[in-house]
Amino acid sequence: MKFRIGIIAITFLLVWNTGFSQTKKTDSLDIKIGQMIMLGIGKDTQIRSDNKILADIKAQKLGGVLIYEKNITKLNSVANLKKLIATLKKDAELPLLVSIDEEGGKVNRLKQKYGFPKTVSAKYLGEINDVDTTKYYSDIIAHNLLDLGINVNYAPVLDVDNPDNPPIGKNHRAFSKNPQDIIKHARQVVASHRYFNVKTVVKHFPGHGNSRQDSHFNVTDVSKYWQQQEVFPYIKLLYEGNVDAIMTAHIVNEKLDDSKLPATLSKKIMTDYLRGDLGFDGVIFSDDMQMKAIADQFGFEKSIQMAIHAGVDVLMFSNHIPMKGRDMILPQDIIDIVKKMVKDGEISEKRIDESYQRILKFKKNL
Repeated sequence: MKFRIGIIAITFLLVWNTGFSQTKKTDSLDIKIGQMIMLGIGKDTQIRSDNKILADIKAQKLGGVLIYEKNITKLNSVANLKKLIATLKKDAELPLLVSIDEEGGKVNRLKQKYGFPKTVSAKYLGEINDVDTTKYYSDIIAHNLLDLGINVNYAPVLDVDNPDNPPIGKNHRAFSKNPQDIIKHARQVVASHRYFNVKTVVKHFPGHGNSRQDSHFNVTDVSKYWQQQEVFPYIKLLYEGNVDAIMTAHIVNEKLDDSKLPATLSKKIMTDYLRGDLGFDGVIFSDDMQMKAIADQFGFEKSIQMAIHAGVDVLMFSNHIPMKGRDMILPQDIIDIVKKMVKDGEISEKRIDESYQRILKFKKNL
């Protein structure tokens, strides 16, 4: 009986995986671009059947969503969030990426006041410097995400710790100033998440820890402060096979690209350096494309074009800022922009296909 069940299971997996790859060959450009989009869902704490984002998920025109604290109800928080996520995922033909920034400490959407477990900061773990403690808290976070139905966590942070850094150091988001300690603790965070089948996105490449400004609000140039050792954690974890995906930094680094383009929009950094020199062929996530370091300097359409050219696979839009008089950006807004660029020869369909295939591979075991 066990042998028979095993044969059935293997046959099902072979058929499913074959179908998964074959059907994707004929997918429309809308679907391919849609899978490259990651959107915040606004302020919704429940999803109605006529929700526009839900319709785009069903049509495969949206690859993933972001969960923020504003999507959590004050009462019955855990059950309501699980229901919201289950509703979003229910009719997705391609697995939906449901993502969150759950680093622990100050970057923590799932707070104790809503009934979620206690978390601690990366700096706290780095100062204790005990991998068992890191495992304990990472297991708690990863198990909690699995229970909720969240399958992507934007963590761990691989940036070096600098107490004077506004977005990272002052918020205790980095493990250590020592790359070896960062590697040690980040490795465990990834292992804990993998055990519970939650993907991790290490960040912020090629290093945001020594910046003197916050890219949420300003163009941020790290050229004078960035050190080569800031990429050591990426190199080591890549070599070990411990990187599921990487998030870009909206930082200018003339040591890697003298054109002064932010890393998110830099082909020299994302494709030539990260993919070429370091050999990374996984999924590259942008940091939020609505952050002012990108949005104010390059504009909505141009930044999308430049990010895709640079080598970014998943374009993230938090939806914290209204779009064209509406409450939020919708997938079709971005799809139409990219399709026009393909039609006009500004972006090749081959380039879209490259990202699409990486995303399908990333989603395959969810």
